[in-house]
Amino acid sequence: MSGVSGVTPRPERLAALRRVGHKGADLIAPGNTRESFDRALEAGVDMIEFDVLRLRDGSLVLAHDWQDAAERDCLTLAEGLDIFCSTAYAGVDLDVDLKLRDYEREVVEGLIERGLEERSLISTTYTESLSVIGKLAPELRRGWSMPRARRDYTRSVLAPGAYALLRVMRRRLPGKAAMALRAGRCEALMVHWLLASPELVDAVHGAEGQVYVWTVDDPERIALLDSQGVDGVITNDPRLFGSLRPSTDPPGGATIGA
Repeated sequence: MSGVSGVTPRPERLAALRRVGHKGADLIAPGNTRESFDRALEAGVDMIEFDVLRLRDGSLVLAHDWQDAAERDCLTLAEGLDIFCSTAYAGVDLDVDLKLRDYEREVVEGLIERGLEERSLISTTYTESLSVIGKLAPELRRGWSMPRARRDYTRSVLAPGAYALLRVMRRRLPGKAAMALRAGRCEALMVHWLLASPELVDAVHGAEGQVYVWTVDDPERIALLDSQGVDGVITNDPRLFGSLRPSTDPPGGATIGA
């Protein structure tokens, strides 16, 4: 695919938009559950994003935040990773979103023990975690997520001040992202859709990185981001990808680590 004017095209290995299901398919079934992952798989995603949170009892579960964890019986990290080891999910990549710090080793070891490292990208808002992951497993790809979300932005309206802050961040982000990528602090940027811009795509691709945009539930915005050359879009409803042109690869056909 050729990029629009002024935008560096995607790398050949990611010639088509990566279709990413947020928490699986959170608008179709409760997120971070087996049912949600199955619905995302049925919709033909290339990648599934899921959240990992440490509870107060020390256990690691698939949940976005404390409220999410309190509302249901969560999958443990081990149970979730075992799902993605199954044959049904063999062609799907993983975006493992760490919501807090200090359990990087457990997540990394869980992925490596199951042979999932080549299919996985670990994302976090914490630069300290990115550094730890890089030292533990240099082969694992890392995504720097921003801004830091104390709650699920897709389930609440942002305050006017938050929009103003995002606009300031949007102007500064291309240079900041390129510096982080060239310094080896991450391999991808995971940004709220209000931070996405042709300038960011150009800067990230120029630094040989990737841009993933969250969380987009508007088909017109998905199409716009696709035309701007972002590498992946994360949505609560992966059925929305049906309006885009067919992918050049089957789900998972071009692993993110290729």
